[in-house]
Amino acid sequence: LTYHPNVKVLVVANPANTNCLVALNEASRIPSKNFCALTYLDHQRAKAQVAIRLGVRPNQVKNVSIWGNHSNTQYPDVLTDGYVSFDSGEDIPISTLMANDLEWANDDFVQIVQNRGKHVIEVRGNSSALSAAQATADCLATWLVTGTKRGETISMAVYNDKGYYGVKKGLVFSFPCECRDGDWFVKTGLELSDLAIEKLQVTENELKEEREDAEELIKQTRFRSMSTVSTASLASSASEMELSVPPRVLTSRI
Repeated sequence: LTYHPNVKVLVVANPANTNCLVALNEASRIPSKNFCALTYLDHQRAKAQVAIRLGVRPNQVKNVSIWGNHSNTQYPDVLTDGYVSFDSGEDIPISTLMANDLEWANDDFVQIVQNRGKHVIEVRGNSSALSAAQATADCLATWLVTGTKRGETISMAVYNDKGYYGVKKGLVFSFPCECRDGDWFVKTGLELSDLAIEKLQVTENELKEEREDAEELIKQTRFRSMSTVSTASLASSASEMELSVPPRVLTSRI
């Protein structure tokens, strides 16, 4: 199997975060920095909901954050770093704009975004494949081509090798990221509320459970594969004794 050391991998199939983690662990010669799981669709859905609520255009809503897993434990967050960029040139924090609407931002909004994919399937009878394809294209374009604009972030599920925001190392976790020169960088220094920290813990716990399940499944699969090879080796050894076939030939056939 050949590969280019600069190959970039964006995982979309669910469970996207854990599939991405398995892929980067198995393809260990490719830098973990080259992997990402898609939470950009959730990011766009969050922007759309805020835009509707505030009566602005989605492209005016900046720096919403999807934290954690691409599942219904994710934490869509508009209050930590989100702002609206008005045509006048003024940027106003969403926490200010929603000062009297915090219940919606902390509750209804979170649940709407968390369950948007499920709702689409229930209404349409199919998943939002086109939206996912568009989000995939937009994420790749931002990550690899255009980068993020100065001061702006997008949501990307990336390998957490530094324990960002107290999240356990070794998980693929969605963070607010800046992109430049074909690389992503987790935005650091954000001050999280107690609620946000609690939400991050919930989605982190789910990702740890998924990782354990994946590791167990891989272990079982490898054990079965080794058992199959061992059985084949025994059968081949018997054939070798009968036919006096050189061992290296048998080895090449197993």
